[in-house]
Amino acid sequence: MSIRLNSIDDDMKPLLITGAYRTGTTWMGKMLALDPGITYVSEPLHPGHSRGVLSQPVENWYSYICDDNGAQYENAFQNTIQFKYQLWMAIQHSRNWRAAGKIVRDFPVFLTSRLLKRRALLKDPFAVLSVPWFISALDAQVVIMVRHPIPFVGSLKRLGWNFNFDHLLNQPLLMRDHLEPFRSEMVHIKQDEQDIVGQGILLWRMIYALVHQNKTQGYDVQLIRHEDLSQRPLLVFEELFQKLGIVFSQKIEEKIIISTQASNPNEVAVYDEHAVRLNSLANLRNWKKRLTDSEIERIDTGTRDVVKEFYELGEWKSW
Repeated sequence: MSIRLNSIDDDMKPLLITGAYRTGTTWMGKMLALDPGITYVSEPLHPGHSRGVLSQPVENWYSYICDDNGAQYENAFQNTIQFKYQLWMAIQHSRNWRAAGKIVRDFPVFLTSRLLKRRALLKDPFAVLSVPWFISALDAQVVIMVRHPIPFVGSLKRLGWNFNFDHLLNQPLLMRDHLEPFRSEMVHIKQDEQDIVGQGILLWRMIYALVHQNKTQGYDVQLIRHEDLSQRPLLVFEELFQKLGIVFSQKIEEKIIISTQASNPNEVAVYDEHAVRLNSLANLRNWKKRLTDSEIERIDTGTRDVVKEFYELGEWKSW
């Protein structure tokens, strides 16, 4: 894939915050969007997204966008990052009061952001397999969240989130380009819909094998480990703000402290999984009460082929 250059200044390029879900993408996105010149746009590649935010329909979780199918997405995403809300499209696809409520919420935000020439921040874990396209087609600055597979799977288990691998198997371009070597494993794990641990292991391995591949191919992305952010939030955020051309003001610093301080809950409620006020140090260790010893061993063993690209083996034992 050739990377297309354009003349957008770095401090106005769209931001993409991605990584597998449950890796801190919401936390990261909300903190970066504390800058008044940035507007947070949540999960345009979610299959249930508002068609006003992104006019292109999305059928699969972790939809893959590349040169071969990018034409059908590019105009829609250009409208999104330029805050051109597709009002008539949203009205046409509004089927209930909840959808209508999204229009009332999103339309004024997009209009204001366009008038004020704000910078778009796309927080979307489901874009993680399509990072090269976002860089080449939209000139996006990309932040990828990485979370160790043990706490990642622990979070999935707590929420009871299983994954239907048909969403990946039914994408021929994705299978052709990246996931064909994992086909038999996906077909096998589908036979046990209740094996959340096994599903989490495989999903993490596939996603982060591709993340590592993108990095080694020279794509300019910022990799942020969830564990580093949890232990040293101010330092990590300040360095990242600087790299992305965002001013790390005293007001932003104070809000980050509030969102991570020890007086916050040790973990978020199951019904509010996107909350960002949390005791970040305590959350680093929550996996210890969610997983059995045998599950921990299974995750540790099952992900070593990929985890070594991001962590020292056994590093999790010190958390």
